[in-house]
Amino acid sequence: MNRSILVVDDEIRYRELYARVLRDAGFDVLEAGSAADALELLEHETLDMIVSDVRMPGESGLDLLRRVRAGKPELPFLLVTAYADVREAVDALKLGAVDYLAKPVDLDELLAAVRDTLGVGADADPEIPAGSLEGIVAASPAMRSVLRDAYRVAPSDATVLLTGESGSGKEVVAQFIHRHSTRRDKPMVPVNCAAIAPALLASELFGHERGAFTGAVNKRNGYFREAHEGTLFLDEIGDMPLELQPSLLRATETGRITPVGSDKETLIDCRLIAATNHDLETDVAEGRFRQDLYYRLNVITIDIPPLRERPEDIPPLARAFLNKDKTEAQRLSRAAMQALVSHPWPGNVRELANAMAHVRLLSQTDVILPEHLPPAVRKSAGKAAPASRNAESQEAPVQARTLEQHEIEAVTAALKQTKGNRTHAAQLLGITRRGLIYKLKRLGIE
Repeated sequence: MNRSILVVDDEIRYRELYARVLRDAGFDVLEAGSAADALELLEHETLDMIVSDVRMPGESGLDLLRRVRAGKPELPFLLVTAYADVREAVDALKLGAVDYLAKPVDLDELLAAVRDTLGVGADADPEIPAGSLEGIVAASPAMRSVLRDAYRVAPSDATVLLTGESGSGKEVVAQFIHRHSTRRDKPMVPVNCAAIAPALLASELFGHERGAFTGAVNKRNGYFREAHEGTLFLDEIGDMPLELQPSLLRATETGRITPVGSDKETLIDCRLIAATNHDLETDVAEGRFRQDLYYRLNVITIDIPPLRERPEDIPPLARAFLNKDKTEAQRLSRAAMQALVSHPWPGNVRELANAMAHVRLLSQTDVILPEHLPPAVRKSAGKAAPASRNAESQEAPVQARTLEQHEIEAVTAALKQTKGNRTHAAQLLGITRRGLIYKLKRLGIE
């Protein structure tokens, strides 16, 4: 079922332009030339969102927003205006507007804002049924590709190895695989191999008999038996002690384990998903990881890209973390969002979640501005461009580079990182999309 959007603007040229773009994207669109006409339509039409101009004859867009909020507080409301004013924008966001765009509106930006607000992707993925991605942010092509692979492999019992930097979302993908597997009604048992003392890991995984060692006053089943008929998720598998790896290899090959202190094997039936931020091939070459175990785990490998390589995921993730378990939502200003997108996020999604926790705890405002963000985010946003220029000058001290050369390199690098998406490239550069298009023409970049 298509989403229904009401476009409100007294200038017909803008109203028809926005309506045409939204209709071409698959939305059902109604039009109104004034706040009064919009309120009349609201009485007998079911809407999913309103896109309204601010300055109109009679009641303004802000007046319309107040009226709509009084009767339909949950209805998303996007404001556009030819009179971009920070104070007015903040007032609009405090009243509950989901965003605030300045005329002439960047149409890609408008469409992205509408899709993001309604949770509608740029295109449906025919391989993943609607509703399967509930609770998962996958706005970027890179993350969609990851989830397509995960969805394909989920129904099988094949062992899956998830690779990627720490905090990039490997456990989220593991949960997604389990949720769409034939074992979904049984438990998924997560184990962080790096968080358990090496001396205790064997008994934690395989269980132990009473009296097997000092302190073993009770029998323990172990994680393999707890995951019986379900999924065992071994996180940080690269940190597993070398002496324990043969036992894990035998368990995966035979489906049998021997609890510590026992001489009897126990049958186990669980699907294994492993994850690591190590380069296991290097670990194998250097003798830190068994080659036969690596081949056993490496049946299906899915690499999770770091957050800096999927900037499209940053805005929806930031909003989700900011307003987690809150009744009254806080909103990120466009300047704050640009700062978030330009930060490299070495700690990946985990770092972003912590940054939004910082904002939630320390900000006392409905609208989040750049000064409310953690210092590291503010600093990297301000120093990104100068840092790159300094690096260039150190690499080529003999031949000075012109400002235009720096611009060309920065713009082409941003376009390469975002796979040619001009809207996201502009966000990385800290400029508007229109500003980027102007630069492309001036610099002669195709």
